[in-house]
This record gives sequence, C-alpha cells and structure tokens, in this order.
Amino acid sequence: MPRSRLAGPLVLFVPPAPNRRTLLLGSAGLLAASAWGPAQGATTAAEASRVVPPATPVPGGIARLSLGPAATRPQAWASANDGSLVPLLVLGDMIEWTALVGIPLAAVPGEARIEVRRADESPHTLHYTVVPKRYAEQHLKVAPRTVDLSPEDLARFERERAHQQLVMATFSEPLPDLNRLRMRVPTPGRRSSSFGLRRVFNGQARSPHSGMDIAAPTGTPVVAPLPGRVIDTGDYFFNGQTVWMDHGGGLLSMVCHLSAIRVKLGDALDAGEPLGAVGATGRVTGPHLHWGVMLNRTMVDPALFLAA
Repeated sequence: MPRSRLAGPLVLFVPPAPNRRTLLLGSAGLLAASAWGPAQGATTAAEASRVVPPATPVPGGIARLSLGPAATRPQAWASANDGSLVPLLVLGDMIEWTALVGIPLAAVPGEARIEVRRADESPHTLHYTVVPKRYAEQHLKVAPRTVDLSPEDLARFERERAHQQLVMATFSEPLPDLNRLRMRVPTPGRRSSSFGLRRVFNGQARSPHSGMDIAAPTGTPVVAPLPGRVIDTGDYFFNGQTVWMDHGGGLLSMVCHLSAIRVKLGDALDAGEPLGAVGATGRVTGPHLHWGVMLNRTMVDPALFLAA
C-alpha cells in the first residue's frame, strides 16, 4: 500500500464578480433574511444568486455571519464536539467582514453561536439559527462483508482516520478572496449521489454521504476546483487514491477513488489544472469521483460553491 503523505505547516496563497461592497453588504442581508427572517435592506433575488457560497444555515450548509466594519480582520471560532475552538474563515475588508461557518450534518436545528474577537477587545458571542433540512434516504440490501469490517480492516481504518484528522485541521494563509469562491466541477459527468444522502445497509444506518458523487469513466481527467496547494495524497481503505487540497483559511477540498494521482505533496495548482483521473479504488462498486468540500473541519455541500 502506498504510504500517505502529510504536508507540514503551510503559508498559501471563477468569472468576474460584482463589486466587493455590493457582495459584502448583500451577504449581511442574506444572513438576516435566512436566520432571523426578512430584514430591511436585504438583497434582491438577483443579487443573492451571485453570492457564492450562499447563506444556507442548515445542517451541512454554510452560515454567512456579518461581523460589521473594522479596521483589521476580526477573529472568529466555532466550538467542536470536544469543546475545543475551531478557527473560522473571516473574509472581507474594513467596510464589512463576513464569517463563513460550515455547519455539521449532525447539527441540531436551533440556536448556534460563534465567538468573535476584534483587535484589542475581549471575545463576544454571536448567535445565529440553524434551520432544519430533510435529506433523501436510501435503503439497500448488500453482502454482509461490504458492511461489516474485519478486525484487520477496522485497524487500518482507525490508523487512517487519525492521519486524516491531522490533514483536516489545516488552517493556512493567505486567505481566499470572498468574491472568488465559485468552484469548478472537478470532472464532467452525471451527479450520481448528492450530499447528505442517508444510506441504510441491511437495516443498519450509516453516516450520511459527505460529498458529491460524479459518475464518469475510469481515466476521465480530474482538475483542481479552486486555486490551492496539495496537502495530502494517499491510498485509503474507504476512499482509495485520494488528493486533499488546501485553499486557505480552513477551506479544503478532496477527491477520492482516483485511478491515478498526477500531483505531489506541496504542488500549487490553479483552478482547472489536472491532479488525477477518475477510478474505482477504495470501497466502491464502480468508477466515479467522490468530491468533498470542508470548511472549519466540517464537510459541507460542494454544490454551494457552484454557479446557481
């Protein structure tokens, strides 16, 4: 089995968007409309359609929280399951700062909060509301060996999970541009499974689908969805041949089940540059690409980063 690789500390660094002020003020209006109901000055539907990612404060979605004006970038954190604080992506300028918060699929609808600190100020709490969303559910009958892991496979999975947690904790600078977060679909093809799908195998519920599956023949080129740097490659039990990219500020992407990896650790790629090819490696039944997007260590719906 090829050895997986993890990068050390990194310092990093799509059509034209509306001017920054329009988008930033629009994001504040979107937050007010989605989380607390209609607000005076909220954006129009046409303006909202240009905001990527849109305000979607649901499990698996993204909250856009206005932090207001400030001379320097505020800092913000969300609480992890273990009680630790996870840094959030805060973008904008002195006119308007916006915190982008990835919401876990397991989040309970209701009130949520983040911690915010401006320069020379004590942290304060900012509240928002997570609203319910019902994802599709699929019941399948499969061979027991595809559901229950052997002791050897379980031990391998646990080792790989510990490594992946280190990869997913990456938070680097420079940060991406708030107005240039629209991603490219990594490979052409039909969407064969959407984010959030809940699968039940032989009556046993499994974790919801944490990415987007794209059906494509083996060998179909896979490209970088956004500028970034390769921070991990490996051949994993469930995900097969995998590439992780860091786009800055805790925004990561992954592509899995590749038949070939054509980048190496530390490579800097622009959007659209090749990084591998579609395959059927790992725990799969046929060739396809699994594409995942992570924000503040939380898998979110990749479709939120695509053009409307």
